[in-house]
Amino acid sequence: MTPGWIQTIRGRIAAEALGLVLPHEHLFTDLRGPSAPDYALADPRAVARTMEPYLAAAHAAGVTALVECSTTGVGRNVAVLQHLAEVSPLHIIAPTGLYREAFFPPSMREVSAEALAEVWVRELTEGIEGTPVRAGFVKIAMSDDGPTPLEVRNLKAAALASRRTGAVIASHTPGGAIARREMDILESAGLDLGRFIWAHANLEPDTAIHLEAARRGVTVEFDAVGAAWQPQEALVDYTLALIQAGYVEKILLSHDAGWYDPSRPDGQPEGEIRGYTALVDDFIPALLARGATREQVQRITVTNPARAFARPDQH
Repeated sequence: MTPGWIQTIRGRIAAEALGLVLPHEHLFTDLRGPSAPDYALADPRAVARTMEPYLAAAHAAGVTALVECSTTGVGRNVAVLQHLAEVSPLHIIAPTGLYREAFFPPSMREVSAEALAEVWVRELTEGIEGTPVRAGFVKIAMSDDGPTPLEVRNLKAAALASRRTGAVIASHTPGGAIARREMDILESAGLDLGRFIWAHANLEPDTAIHLEAARRGVTVEFDAVGAAWQPQEALVDYTLALIQAGYVEKILLSHDAGWYDPSRPDGQPEGEIRGYTALVDDFIPALLARGATREQVQRITVTNPARAFARPDQH
């Protein structure tokens, strides 16, 4: 039994009811940045016409929950997310937070860590942008040469928001050196690193750093399952290295897929939308063929994400 509760777009559910989770995906993303004309605008019904078949395919494959990781700075659209949650049987979890510095809205550049944390706490506990939709976690991001001073501020704000609400922090992290700096900053801000997810850990090829993070309590997320640019055998190797070292409870797996783009016809990004089924169809069989057990796979895909995103009952 996984204690605690999960905040989904449709409301609060028991953590143990979440099922098979994709902990890092994208439904709607606008990478043009907040200054672009018509930034992050779209008809929710048009988005659903494109994205609902991918969500239906994931559900048919056994997926029951999806974590949307497009936050402020890369086109979070609450109306779109609400509509997708209505037309899909999947539990969808929405983010609060802020993307890396190049994508900051101007209004987010001058505020303090404390003021930013207040915004994120409000979105976690009351609603996002005046809606009743509450965020289920904090999503931040580091630049390729980060964290920049403003991204350090974001880390401190995220730690404050997490400590006040129990929400987990997930961070787009381009490599192991940046992950180490994040861990140090978050710890110095009083965060239990068990409430931190290192997103894109597969961008760091040194498994020793994956192990170091797991030893420190971090949840290590490999989220390029099914991506053509990422050798899948390497992802299997990274996953098995943590399992064999005794850290199966610290692994998350996802696709980092989807990416409806409102600036393009039918939302199709360059290279077309990549769906959400490769984990079940291809990657889990590959893990099992390499010696992982079904119990370990269940732990990674069901128990671990439920525990990672759960918030304690006192919050």
